[in-house]
Amino acid sequence: MNQEKITYFPNISDIKLAADTIKNVSAVTPLSPSFRYSKQFDANIYFKREDLQQVRSYKIRGAYNKINSLNSEQANHGVVCASAGNHAQGVALSCKLLQIHGTIYMPAPTPNQKVEQVKMFGEDYIDIKLVGDTFDDAYYAAMKECDELEKAFIHPFDDEKVIEGQATIGLEILEQSKVALDYVFVPIGGGGLAAGLSTVFKILSPNTKIIGVEPEGAPAMQISIKNNKNTELEHIEKFIDGAAVKRVGDLTFDICKAQLDDIVTVPEGKVCQTILELYNKDAIVLEPAGALSISALDFYTADIKGKNVVCVVSGSNNDITRTPEIKERALLYANLKHYFIVKFPQRAGALREFVVDILGPNDDITYFQYAKKTNRENGSAVVGVQLKAASDLEPLISKMKKHNFYGNYLNNKPDLFQFLV
Repeated sequence: MNQEKITYFPNISDIKLAADTIKNVSAVTPLSPSFRYSKQFDANIYFKREDLQQVRSYKIRGAYNKINSLNSEQANHGVVCASAGNHAQGVALSCKLLQIHGTIYMPAPTPNQKVEQVKMFGEDYIDIKLVGDTFDDAYYAAMKECDELEKAFIHPFDDEKVIEGQATIGLEILEQSKVALDYVFVPIGGGGLAAGLSTVFKILSPNTKIIGVEPEGAPAMQISIKNNKNTELEHIEKFIDGAAVKRVGDLTFDICKAQLDDIVTVPEGKVCQTILELYNKDAIVLEPAGALSISALDFYTADIKGKNVVCVVSGSNNDITRTPEIKERALLYANLKHYFIVKFPQRAGALREFVVDILGPNDDITYFQYAKKTNRENGSAVVGVQLKAASDLEPLISKMKKHNFYGNYLNNKPDLFQFLV
């Protein structure tokens, strides 16, 4: 672990001070054994349940520790943050508890459910401003207010006090665990949680391997470490919104680069499978970012066998309206949902022939869009088919081609596929 070039490095005394600061605000969340996952992976799997915080994520730790550290002059000026999710809720509750006025900038398309949650936690101590279409729009508006009115900006991850607040999770895990831990899987968005937690373990439990977990569509930390410099991504997949950032923090990059033992990226569809599985089998409701660390276990099956493993479950602020998309992505990842352009002959009985002779007995049409063109021999329809087993795909395509129904396969054509999912 090379600390020589790191401009800031958290120390245990500051992290313990943060733990004392937040002790009456942040819950000491359970470190719960998962009997089902332990059996599945032949390991001792534990979940650190940050989804059970009052604001349903770990973000209250860093937000409160940062805002509480402000001097009286800064507090009187008020604070500003930009967020469309968990950080906004942590800042809102912190403002109410500390009786400091806060302005929270959120993108205009933010779901109303999230806006109402922020209002509920902040009450009269916050103002919400919906600005622009993206987080970047909200961020620039927030920074403009900070500059013009000399207000303190509460960064979601790239701040010393925020990192120290998130690091208190590591202290709790070590205090709660009755066994020596071999692995801790921690989700990475901007890197504040991973930077803080890895610091605690590298000092107090150096033999524990810390594995960072990022969405496959937003691997900002992994690419930055590979490039040996903090690198901004041009495009990201925003589905796992709690962990999808184009650029990680400068402080967090330095710390994570020095201390993480590995970073694994997890496909968004795999995360969706985990969300549905946890809900159906364990009655645990998680947001996509909250399921990242658990989803990574499949990529470490051989390494964690017989080991003591902790997954940091970071949050549960999941909008129920996203459930159909989550299910869809899970089926696509499992290779059970497929979309085709199907060429139907312009004659009576063609659809019946497709259903009876082409589809298998367990295949189900879940999407169908077709307009009859009387001036053509064939009319194209977009058809979604859900299979019982992934192995049924090739026989289905073969029969479609043999009977001249096959037009095109859309799952591997992202420019077209984005209009269906």
